[in-house]
Amino acid sequence: MIINRIWAMPNSETFTIKPIKELITRTINDGAWIDPFVRNSIFKDRCKFTNDLNQEIQATHNLEALDFLKTLDTASIDGVLFDPPYSFRQIQECYNGIGRKVFQSDTQGSFYKNKKDEIARILKQDGLCISFGWNSMGIGKNRGFEMVEILLVPHGGSKNDTIVTVERKL
Repeated sequence: MIINRIWAMPNSETFTIKPIKELITRTINDGAWIDPFVRNSIFKDRCKFTNDLNQEIQATHNLEALDFLKTLDTASIDGVLFDPPYSFRQIQECYNGIGRKVFQSDTQGSFYKNKKDEIARILKQDGLCISFGWNSMGIGKNRGFEMVEILLVPHGGSKNDTIVTVERKL
């Protein structure tokens, strides 16, 4: 397993942060990739399917991320860019920003668990998931994944690191 720690300025557009952009560029391949939280991703054109709950975001789908993932066939996807809101506060900010009510189920651990379960279902064997957040849990060993790489991106001061994991489905 590869572990790197590279300092970079923070940016709300995660994929534009230099070491993160470089990791995605060298990892993403020509297979069928998806992004369930696409927003303004600079890798939108590299994904077969994109999704964002915000109807104003141009994507192949504008659904709740879990509903989007459920539309995909089992073992049909080569890779996933999984960049959800990193905290319950961020979930609330995202939903409030588009006028969607936040429900209790949106601020529980199942918000992430259910999406990770679906990612495990849709990824092909040897498929990759690149996950982003404030922890290194990724999709997880219990769902049949092995950790290939971890990138820690400290931003200095009191800012949380952005933690990127690359996992392969066994």
